[in-house]
Amino acid sequence: MTGFQGFPEQAEARRLLDAALAEGPAHAYLFHGPPGVGKRRAALGFAGDLLGDPGRVERRAHPDLYVLEPLGDQIRIDAIRELRRDLHMRPFEADRRVYLVFGADTLNDEAADALLKDLEEPPPYAVAVLVADDIGPLADTIRSRCQLVPFRRLAEATVRAEIVARSPGLSEREATALARVARGRLDRVDRLLDPEAALRREAVLEVARSVYRESRFQPGEASSRLMAIAGERAEKAKERAQAENEELDLTAREKEQRTRRAMRGAEREEILLCLEELEAWYRDLVVVAAGAESAAAHVDRLDQLREDASVERLPGAEAAAEAVRETWRLYEELQLQAGLALEALFVKLQRELAGAATPA
Repeated sequence: MTGFQGFPEQAEARRLLDAALAEGPAHAYLFHGPPGVGKRRAALGFAGDLLGDPGRVERRAHPDLYVLEPLGDQIRIDAIRELRRDLHMRPFEADRRVYLVFGADTLNDEAADALLKDLEEPPPYAVAVLVADDIGPLADTIRSRCQLVPFRRLAEATVRAEIVARSPGLSEREATALARVARGRLDRVDRLLDPEAALRREAVLEVARSVYRESRFQPGEASSRLMAIAGERAEKAKERAQAENEELDLTAREKEQRTRRAMRGAEREEILLCLEELEAWYRDLVVVAAGAESAAAHVDRLDQLREDASVERLPGAEAAAEAVRETWRLYEELQLQAGLALEALFVKLQRELAGAATPA
């Protein structure tokens, strides 16, 4: 499978797609799994092999390739109507036409209903490849009409190799720490290597330590610091969206809505990342206190961890890590108000780690 060669890991996805090329493809596939693990690359590689021209598919220049991506944070009915019109055009060069739908989990209800009609009775020459970070929002009727192709988080070694390739000047400990913080997602590598992101990470770790090191710790202030970090990310997204809007044929209202969706999405992603960083720090306190330093995520900050970790603090750190994981889960699944959720979390963290405070 030429377009899939060099793709790291994902043995199950490779097996399913190799079989599809050998035996003939199904009419629809659903690539699903966490962001940043290669689904997009795999979809383009698969399309390249189906159409017999990986180079032009990679450049998105093949006449029998149709690519649909979300506008802002949703795929709306108008975009699916355009796809449906194209779907009934016969192939120009290849034996088939391939439709890549990135961000399929962002289909709104109207768009999903419209797409379902063509998944039920597709033209014989059409192959649809839906790509989703989360299949939960997709209707069962859509999932049942696609062959599911699962993708997993990548191994630490794979992510570390990518970090070293992009930033060879990092020390071994720094590269390992960033690979562990990335948690199997290549899409986080650029962010972690960005100098501004490094400063944001430093600020998050300061907040994590302040919970138990500052006797006058204020949950509201800690929440505000993380919200400010997320706000910086949202402002960057706003600037990018406004620049992109100038290239799009949209009304003023549509541009404003697209910008707001981009800001909300960036803020949400940054808050989730902050929560993961907090959870990793408290988990590291546990493993270092237990004498398992090699398992720590923040191996570039072992001196701080050794200073902070203790047998006395271990139960509180375990409870703190669990509290962060629960907040992450609720925030990821529900529409929580971020500031209030973070402040409530820091109240819990202060309670769990109280009595083990050390002077700042």
